[in-house]
This record gives sequence, C-alpha cells and structure tokens, in this order.
Amino acid sequence: MYQPKFTISYAILRHMGVIEACKEVIDSAPLLPFYEKQFRSDALVRTVHHGTHIEGNALSLSQAKQVLEGQEVVGRDRDIQEVINYRKVMEYVEKVKSEKSKVTIDEEAIKTIHRITVEKILSQEKCGEYRKTQVVIKNNTTKEVSFRPPPAEHVEAQITDLIAFISAKQNQDIHPVLKSGVVHYEFVRIHPFVDGNGRVARALSTLLLFLEGYDIRKFFSLEEYFDKNANDYYRALQSVKKKKGNLTNWLEYFTQGLAIELSKIKEKIERISVDAKLREKLGGKPLMLTDRQLAIIEYIQETGYLQNQAFETLFPMVSEDTVLNELGSLVEAGVIKKQGVTKGARYVMG
Repeated sequence: MYQPKFTISYAILRHMGVIEACKEVIDSAPLLPFYEKQFRSDALVRTVHHGTHIEGNALSLSQAKQVLEGQEVVGRDRDIQEVINYRKVMEYVEKVKSEKSKVTIDEEAIKTIHRITVEKILSQEKCGEYRKTQVVIKNNTTKEVSFRPPPAEHVEAQITDLIAFISAKQNQDIHPVLKSGVVHYEFVRIHPFVDGNGRVARALSTLLLFLEGYDIRKFFSLEEYFDKNANDYYRALQSVKKKKGNLTNWLEYFTQGLAIELSKIKEKIERISVDAKLREKLGGKPLMLTDRQLAIIEYIQETGYLQNQAFETLFPMVSEDTVLNELGSLVEAGVIKKQGVTKGARYVMG
C-alpha cells in the first residue's frame, strides 16, 4: 500500500494553525442566508474559472460566471464546455458529501469525476477510462519534457494503492488537509487519464476535505491560489521528485494556499459579523446590510463620525444622493443617528 514520505515542518505547523483558527471562525459565524448563498456562489465561480484556466481555458472570470448563469458567451466551444463540466463536477462532489454514509472515494467515484470532467471533450471511449498509452508532460514554453508519468500498465495498480491509502484505518490519524494534499500530488503523479488529470486531482482533493469535515461551509477555492501563480504550483509538484519522493515542500505550499484562502474568507466574515452584532442590539431583528453600509459602519467605528465632505473619499464615483440614501436606511433602522441638519451634520453610531 502507498505510504507518503513527509515531515511536519515548522511551516506546515504554522499554516495548519492558521487553517484551524480560520475554520473555527467561519464554521461558527452566524450569517444571513443572503451572505451564505453569496459566499458559496463566489467560491463556485472562482473554483470553476481558476480550475479550468490553469489548464489553458481562455475564458475570463466574468465570462465563466456568465456561462454558469446560462448566458451566451463568445468563446471556444471547448472552453465553454470545460466550465459547464467543472461546475457539474463540483455538484457531484457536494452530492457525494451529502451521501457520506453511502459513498466513499473509490475507483468508480474517480472514474465518474473524470467522465463528467471531459464530457463532450474527449471521445466516449476515453471518458472515465484509464489511459492505455504512455504520455509525457511538456513545458508549454520550451516544449521540453518536464514529467513522465508511470507506464500505462502500472496505472490501475497505483490507483488501487492510492484508494487503499485513503481508506486505511492506520491513516485516519493523518490530518485531512495533509491527506488531501497527498492525494492531490499522488493522483497528478500517476496521471491515470489521457486528459483532465489536473481537474480530477483538484476535485478529488476537495472531495476528501469535504468527506472528512473540512468543507468549511463550501466557502473556499484552492484553485484560485494554484492558478494565480501557476509556475509556483507546478514547481511545488515537481519538488517531490527532486526530493526523491518527499512531499514536505509540496505540503508546505498546499497548506499555505488553504491558510491564505481561509484567512481572506475569515476577514470577510468578520466584516459581516458587524451585521450579527447589530441584529443583537436590535433584538434579533433581521438586517441585511449592503457593502456600502458596512463600509459606512466601519468608517464611523474607526473615526467616531462621518460627515458629507468624507463621502467622496469613502465612495469615489458614487453620487452624494446614493450615499445619503444608504445613510438614511441606517438611521431609520436605528443603527446610526444624525446630529445636526446642515451640510455639517455628523453621523455617529446609534
């Protein structure tokens, strides 16, 4: 059975500490359904866009969002199909998570993810079927061979070993985040299909996190971290071979990515938590704050008050009437109060 080699370095420990702290805040944060839906929708769009963009998909983030919303987009048929397929992959991952007692990560799940990933892109006989030929990975710029996966005849046995590693009782003590990183790397190394391996590896890694209690409300997208600097992603993957099979550097990179992503979400949660605190003051009355209203509250909390002359600095390119409407809603709700009646009026916390 496959057993990974890695050391729990200080960097990994530091990243894991951040991940656990952020997870606790995110999982326990009281959010209005509006924000819950918004966070999940944003994570899905980023996952689908960056998860396909890193593989050469030419669609922009806004175009990917339009495709997901069913709008017409001018682009290559393959690019559009990849976005549609990866959205379906994420839907499958969520379905598996919801049926946790019935479904596990096995060969059928892997092949199903691949079939969905390459539907209408590869010929039918290659969808969900292991490769039967040797393939090589080339540098897009130099065209030099950067990686040579194992021979086709070894694929099935190595995938079987990987599945055994995931389910083995003696590996249950490996932290889910580290196990997810291990599975991500090992799947990419085996490269079991002729195409779509990167997307399947990332989806499988996410599925493992979900199944082991780290779905973190489905608010995160590691794909964006990988895609923002793809050279670092591939360099981290290639470090394992250079280190003779030791995954430590790769896991440092992988855990750093999740720590960065969750830290961003935690900051957003903490901004929106102003909403929850205000609801408590209002006796639990539902209150849905706009981004501008949140910015107004933060500004008043930091400076003590807000006056008309600060509108342009706080909201460039937004009309004074629009800002006054936002302020009026907050005054009406009792969140803030107005002192004075002229242009010199001040708005303070209620």
